[in-house]
Amino acid sequence: MNISEKNFNKIFNAFLCLIAILMIFRKPCSILIVVFAVFNLIFHKKLSFKRKVLIFTVCIASPVLLELLLFWNNDSLSKGLKAIEKSTSLVIFPLFIIGNFQRVNFLKLLQIYTLGTTLVLLFFFIRFNVLFPELMHKYLDGIHLWEMGYQFGNSLGIHAPALNMHLAFVNVTAFYFVIRSFKDHEELKYKILRTLIFILSFFFVLFVNTRMALVNVFIGFFIVLFYAVKQDSLKKIALRGLPLLALLAVVLFLFVQKDPYMKEKYSKVSFAYMDKVGKLDEIDHPEVKVFNSLVTRVSIWKSAWELSLKNLPFGVGASDGKTELNKYYKETNQKFLAKYEFPTHNQFLDFLLKFGILGPLVVLFYISVIGYLGFDLKNAVVVSFFIIFFTSNLMDDFLLRFDGIAFSGFWTSIFASYWIQQKSALVESR
Repeated sequence: MNISEKNFNKIFNAFLCLIAILMIFRKPCSILIVVFAVFNLIFHKKLSFKRKVLIFTVCIASPVLLELLLFWNNDSLSKGLKAIEKSTSLVIFPLFIIGNFQRVNFLKLLQIYTLGTTLVLLFFFIRFNVLFPELMHKYLDGIHLWEMGYQFGNSLGIHAPALNMHLAFVNVTAFYFVIRSFKDHEELKYKILRTLIFILSFFFVLFVNTRMALVNVFIGFFIVLFYAVKQDSLKKIALRGLPLLALLAVVLFLFVQKDPYMKEKYSKVSFAYMDKVGKLDEIDHPEVKVFNSLVTRVSIWKSAWELSLKNLPFGVGASDGKTELNKYYKETNQKFLAKYEFPTHNQFLDFLLKFGILGPLVVLFYISVIGYLGFDLKNAVVVSFFIIFFTSNLMDDFLLRFDGIAFSGFWTSIFASYWIQQKSALVESR
């Protein structure tokens, strides 16, 4: 089958934009990824497998390779295959995105992704208000504010912390383009549009309201400003950045006035009952008082660590991690944890439990690849993504879920493509 280079590039980049925007919707995005893979297989002759492409492909596929290496350690063949199937995007994306690295339009993709995702979230926010007015009235009255972000996430079919990890990246990227817009002296209408997208995406981060994402957003802002200052004068960046930060402060202040639970969540709730680590059942109604508190996560981590040490050097197997951890909760008489069957909530501990010594090393290697790309490119967006994904996996286990596996595999492949483009241009200019 023949296709012109121009048409192939258009279709290829259209796929990238759609996959990026639909990443928060597991089923539609999964179908799109399969179609994207078939499309690239049909036109496989257009793929480039240079040495750098193959190296990055292996790096990004390292979690899948680890699962294949220790596949024999699974008690259930079908569950082991299912675990590998969830991670196939870590092979598809590097093969077909980095294999077409020269076609990736990095900045244009980021702009379309930021605009598209924000508009999609705006549509579903309006839909949420129309379909669930009783919930919005309840939240506006200050009732059950802790569940607001989770209910909104559920209406989209995605876990709130995963949704907010995506939104944190969108918001930091939007901030990057606002700063860039003023730096490049774009027309006023583009400055206004980029600022509106930035404020709107920040509002969604606040609405979903997960602690790690909000912290990462402000770290991302600092990173963007840091790299902007390195490329321009401090005075100019201050004149561009400070009004935006002041506007954010106003939005945050107004939001907190409507959501007083935020004050309680980020002060009392998060760090309450830290003397009850491993003894959550001693708390009266722990599901009410500490369900999302740090003490619950630390209790989970303690159990996962203890169980991991008992199963070194190869772990319990990819298919048996959650099952064995739930058994351990029961064996150690931790009724609250056993009742709700909490996963590890830490990617490093999750892989230690499943794969033994190699597990956390592979997670660290995989995430470090993103860090290497960002710092070597000196690109604020890539460095921010690295920070967001690294810190998110300290408090959760996103390499278990589609919205973490595909999200990281896709963007790491995009970043690697951009890195190869920059290095190739550098070589050609010499």
